[in-house]
Amino acid sequence: TSGTEDPESAVPFDLTLPDGRVLPKSGNLFGVLESTLWGTYAEYTTGIEADLDGNGTLDFGEKLPDANVLKAGADALDQYTAELDTSASEWEPTESDAFTALVVMVPTMSEYFNSWKNSRFILGDASEQRDFVVISRLADIQNILGSLQVVYGEVKPLVQSADAAQATQIEQSLGDLKSFVSNVYAREQGGYQHAPEEADVLGAEAQNRATAIAGQVAQIAAKLNIKIEE
Repeated sequence: TSGTEDPESAVPFDLTLPDGRVLPKSGNLFGVLESTLWGTYAEYTTGIEADLDGNGTLDFGEKLPDANVLKAGADALDQYTAELDTSASEWEPTESDAFTALVVMVPTMSEYFNSWKNSRFILGDASEQRDFVVISRLADIQNILGSLQVVYGEVKPLVQSADAAQATQIEQSLGDLKSFVSNVYAREQGGYQHAPEEADVLGAEAQNRATAIAGQVAQIAAKLNIKIEE
């Protein structure tokens, strides 16, 4: 989140460009790079348009990026990625960390589907969203759910020790939720453009499923006396 969008939850860094300019609280670095490369934020481009694919028309994304923003964003992403890799290799997650991740992250479907609804994949050129302009947010949701399946796989033996039937049900429900999103994504990839109203309905269905899963995980955590961090 950038300082302009939400000062309270903005990223903790400013982006210093090679030419000396400073972009205060510029937002997440993936977003900075994507909006620079695809021209979705005018301040990160040169303003110069070019028929890059030579098809005779100026299409979406055919704007030359501001090289200083691109360079600074790429360098910062490389730095933070290296730091994250080091921290991750040293981190020893607890049972509380794992259960908290599931309870907090699974029921975020409405947020992600709302982002999808406001993207170019739904609104086309009318979208004002700067990121997820070339890769659908649905692909991101699938990856998130896949990661949460990995987390659940690690704690499933603990869940089984408390309630074997519920352990299986949670695993099945997570898989069904991911399949639900995958089916929506496959239809989109096949050329279907969902309407905003459809995105709302699909998002509500995904959120209902996710909320039920999180509730089951929270119940098991309580049985196991594992604290869920707020």
